[in-house]
Amino acid sequence: MHDTHANADLYLHVRVIVGIILGLSIARLLNGVAGFVQHPKRQQTWWIHLGWVGWMLLSVIGFWWWEFRLADVPRWTFEAYVFVLLYGSVFFLLCTLLFPTDLHEYQGFQDYFMSRRGWFFGLLAVSFVMDVVDTWLKGAHHFEALGLEYPIRIACSLALCVAAIRIARPSFHAALVVGALLYQVSFLARFYGTLL
Repeated sequence: MHDTHANADLYLHVRVIVGIILGLSIARLLNGVAGFVQHPKRQQTWWIHLGWVGWMLLSVIGFWWWEFRLADVPRWTFEAYVFVLLYGSVFFLLCTLLFPTDLHEYQGFQDYFMSRRGWFFGLLAVSFVMDVVDTWLKGAHHFEALGLEYPIRIACSLALCVAAIRIARPSFHAALVVGALLYQVSFLARFYGTLL
């Protein structure tokens, strides 16, 4: 009985600190978008960049929602705790990359995003690999419940991240962000609708 109670306390501790990290991620995105409203002529926006902002917002919200499943982890270890914190931190870094503190070296968000795309899509690829570990952490049953689509989704996402690092054509990035947004909405609607 004591072990179950201790594990529930540990889960609550993990959930709080992950919530703080993800809350900072959402705040970074919303502050960035608010900056466009406050100072519309200060920086030149780019719809593809804004598409990734929307995608990240959906991803962070989905991650935060779905991490409730960590309650199913039978026994928390320090390694699992550190892993979950690092995973959440990758989301924060991605959000920070979308809205840097200073854009004076760049012509606008298109110039900035394309010059930093290696970092953005590299970290995004890391997040997909970490998602596999996170999914296994919640148990084999949870992993199997996502079906064949899940490993195909991860493999395709990794391949597209590599392509996005190498390809600088705006038309490719336009198709990628539109496809990513549509798929993310579909995936969240189908798999994240309920926790029970």
